Amino acid sequence: MRNSDKKLMLELKDLYISYGAVKAVKGVNLEVYEGEVVALLGSNGAGKTSTLRTISGLVKAESGEINFLGKNIVKIEAEKITKAGISQSPEGRQVFPDLTVEENLMIGSFTLSDKKEIDQNLKRVFKYFPILKERFDQVSSTLSGGEQQMLAIGRALMNSPKVLLLDEPSLGLAPLIVRDIMEIVKEISAEGTTVVIVEQNAAQTLKIADYAYVFEVGKVSTEGTGHDLLNDASLIEAYLGT
Repeated sequence: MRNSDKKLMLELKDLYISYGAVKAVKGVNLEVYEGEVVALLGSNGAGKTSTLRTISGLVKAESGEINFLGKNIVKIEAEKITKAGISQSPEGRQVFPDLTVEENLMIGSFTLSDKKEIDQNLKRVFKYFPILKERFDQVSSTLSGGEQQMLAIGRALMNSPKVLLLDEPSLGLAPLIVRDIMEIVKEISAEGTTVVIVEQNAAQTLKIADYAYVFEVGKVSTEGTGHDLLNDASLIEAYLGT
């Protein structure tokens, strides 16, 4: 275990994930502590998204453990994992194109029954992403790519998550928008929501990551603080691209 005086939120132990004969993840171990931004980095097909989708229950592990606040959730259904406090913003945004911004956000709060809590979450989303308040009644398919990404993250936050999973939030976005979204991700974690982020944009992600794991063909090849990995020139070139 790595040293931390914070609460251990998420722990993966010897996790294996297979699709038929293809082993996507081979014995991954990682730890995520409260309030951190933890990055999973590496090339396409390295096992990052499979790991994220298995944490959220969308893919079932072949073997190993996923402990959330000390409880193994590896066999629990996705809906119950969401209710327990893990929300995912999926790769490719996957907003509901024919629904408004409001309707997409309300779908994110489906596990909640307290209207006051839902209203508080909505205010929080608008604080991070003021443009969504302006676009509240607008159909989501008319939003820009950056606005749709903000909506996908906002929708995941509507569930009051303890852990927020972000899958490729920078994909297809202009560099200035990527920088803005990364700054907001750091703000989200600073306000108490733990973040696990899967990214190919290594340089931007390592600037905000407290800790990072580099995946290579289904295994963790390297790990360390965001600062240390960002300053490891050989690692950036070998695994992550410049």
